[in-house]
Amino acid sequence: MNKAVIVIDMQYGFIDPASPLCIPYARGTVPACARVIAKAHESGIPVIFVNRSYREDGLDVEKTRLKTWETAKPMIPGSPLQLSAENPPELGRTPEDICIEKPRFSAFFSTKLDMVLRRMGIGHIYIMGTTTPNCIRTTCFDALCLDYDVSVLEDCTSSVTPEIQSANILDMKNIGAEILSSEEFCSA
Repeated sequence: MNKAVIVIDMQYGFIDPASPLCIPYARGTVPACARVIAKAHESGIPVIFVNRSYREDGLDVEKTRLKTWETAKPMIPGSPLQLSAENPPELGRTPEDICIEKPRFSAFFSTKLDMVLRRMGIGHIYIMGTTTPNCIRTTCFDALCLDYDVSVLEDCTSSVTPEIQSANILDMKNIGAEILSSEEFCSA
């Protein structure tokens, strides 16, 4: 199998409305994401969760996000906070799924993702998660630069506004990514 599904930042800290880092439309993508993950599991396509996590002291929080993060300090692994680094159970993450932590927007930046994909013989990735202009787009661009075939699952991604979502989907399409729906993925 030379394909993999990459699930980016589908964590309580980004989908819980109580979180200062919540992306308003992210929660609505959970059912479509769950369908894709279930279909990937059923089809033997590897699923890789790429999650954000931070040190308790905030030393590794991006400069652009630090002030917002400090209001509730979400996404600290093992923290008792409701706003955590955990993926919601509705996504159906299994012990067989691979989980990689990332320090910045791109799932490739300072992570083992490229090495893992190459060792698995993966040449085509399906990207989904949040947020489209930040983590999805930078991962898409990096994947294209690394010569992966890239499909972005549009209804499995989210932004702060529909206008930002549309502009970024068009941008990724124009740079060479294939744009698909969860239904197209599941039907293929």
